[in-house]
Amino acid sequence: MLEVSGLLGFILLILVIWALVHVFGSDNSPFSKAIWAVLLIVLPFIGFIIWLLFGPRKVA
Repeated sequence: MLEVSGLLGFILLILVIWALVHVFGSDNSPFSKAIWAVLLIVLPFIGFIIWLLFGPRKVA
């Protein structure tokens, strides 16, 4: 398992929170928002990379 601590952990936390704000601010379905949120919370590093590549692009 990937363990991130210190400054890199803090940066990752900020990025994941930023991604979650964009996910919940998007105009996608509630199910889609829930899937993205779970992915970002359970697998923060990999989830963030996947969100950057395939996540919602528009914010309402």
